[in-house]
Parts: sequence; structure tokens; C-alpha cells
Amino acid sequence: MSREPWESAWQRALYGPGGFYRQPVGPAGHFATSAQGIPGVGRVLARAVVALAEQYDVAHVVEVGAGRGELLRQVHALVPDLHLTGLDVVDRPEGVPAAIDWQVSPGGSALPDELGPLTDVLVLAHEWLDVVPLVIGEVDDEGELRVIEVDRAGDESLGDPLDGASRQWCQRYWPSAVEPGDRVEVGTTRDDAWADLCSRVQHGVVVGVDYAHALDDRPMYGTLTGYRDGAQVSPVPDGSCDITAHVAVDSLETDWRTTQRALFGELGLVAPPAQHALSRSDPERYLAGLADRSAGLTATASPGLGDFVWFAREVGVRRSTH
Repeated sequence: MSREPWESAWQRALYGPGGFYRQPVGPAGHFATSAQGIPGVGRVLARAVVALAEQYDVAHVVEVGAGRGELLRQVHALVPDLHLTGLDVVDRPEGVPAAIDWQVSPGGSALPDELGPLTDVLVLAHEWLDVVPLVIGEVDDEGELRVIEVDRAGDESLGDPLDGASRQWCQRYWPSAVEPGDRVEVGTTRDDAWADLCSRVQHGVVVGVDYAHALDDRPMYGTLTGYRDGAQVSPVPDGSCDITAHVAVDSLETDWRTTQRALFGELGLVAPPAQHALSRSDPERYLAGLADRSAGLTATASPGLGDFVWFAREVGVRRSTH
């Protein structure tokens, strides 16, 4: 079976004809995210998006990698007058309100030509960069970083040495890969994708959300993995599973970054404990309070969803927290 670099195999497996993200069932058929599949958490996430839009005083929210519109639907339910646009590799999903605009994206790092210039906007890339394919490399027995090639069954072998740009990126952002067997996930394609997305904004903010790492906690063997039918599996580039790897967030040009736990706490998105007296006087309100608090605690749990990293690039705007 022929092999190719992980980057191209990954791109085809997720975004090619019949690729994982183009299948009718959609990602929600395989795993839960903050936007869907976890009771109440999608609403907490939507409230965070609304709060940031208010702090940046923008009237338009664009979501890159919007799935089947799960998050945008909840944002729309909270603020019907907010202008919303979703981008994904599929046509407008069934059930997305007509008030939400929809654009079809090529997939991976590529964005629609018609996206931008954007003004008065918050662009949200929620779990987008982690599925932008990249070069996977490994240190061989002679200490040389080589591209890992893979076949459709997931079997790997070492190919050519990393090119100059990849090698320079690793020297700066992943210098810990020195021993045979150490792996690197070369973030150049994600740096370029992030820069391209930010360039589409003339006035506004671009917000990314992903599991991420920085120079002081690079994983020795990388983070490449797969998800299928609700379980974590070995990544196999045949279109049968999601393929993802955490983001080297410190190589991106950003103005701030924080954890979901810290941000949601700052935004006041974790409800206080429900007053027990309400269980008798107003049981419906009491149960709603329990559900709100449970969702907030789930969204901020560490380890867990609270470890998501939020990062942003501001273009002509500043966040107001008053």
C-alpha cells in the first residue's frame, strides 16, 4: 500500500471526496464537543461568545468550522438580532435558521475567497486549527528529523528529511525533539492559516479555541490522534475517523490567551449554587439552577473542557471588561 506524508493523507481523509467532515452524519455522530453533545455546555459556550461580542462592541459573529451550525443556533437563540455567519465544508445544514448566513469552505487551512474584508466582527475559530493538517516528523537513529509517511491503514514509515522552513520552525518552537523516536507536529500550516484568517478582518477580533501546548510543555511524542463512534482511536487516514492534533499556540500571532476555565470565570458564566429553599417553593427554578451550575462546572473542569486555550488577535479594537 502506497504511503504519503501525513499532511496530504490527513487533508484527503477529512476534506477530500467522501472525507470525514463531508459525511452526512457529521462530527456530532462521532464525538461530543463544547458546542454539542454535553447537556447545557453549548449554551454556556454561546453565552461566552455573546459576552465577548459585547465586550468588543461588534454586531457580527463569523464561525469558522461551524459543523452543522450547533453553536450558532444557540447564539441566535440568545441574541436574535446579532448578525451570524457559519463556514464549513458542507452546504447549509437542515434546521439552521434563515437569519444565519452560510458559506461553504474548501476545508483544512483554505478559506472561501469571498470571506472578507470583515468589519465590526468577531471571528470564532472553535476547534478549527487542530484539524488543519500539518507535517508530522520524527527523529531517526542518526538524529535527523524526517517526515513521517503513512498509508490508508495507518501504517507509518520515515521519509525525506524535513525541509528548511519546517526545520527552522522546529528549531524555534519544538527544540526538545532530539532523541530517536521523538516526534514533532510542525505548525507552519496552522500559523499560515491563522494569519490568513486574521488578514480577512479590517476591524474586529479573531478568537481561536483549541486544546493547545506551548514551548515549556511540548509533548515528546506529539498529540496526533483519532476519534470514531464516541471513542478515541488510532488515527487512520481513510475517512473513517476524525484526525486531530493539539495546537502549538505560542507560534501564532496573538494579543492575549487564557484558559477556558479562567475566561468563563471572568465572564461570570458559572452559576452559583442553587438555593436549596427553592426546591420546595419553586422546584422548576431550583432544577434549572442546578442544571446551569452543572453545565458551568463541566465547561470549566480541569482536567477537562476548562483546559481549552482561548487566544485572540485584535485588529483595531480592544476588549472592554467594564
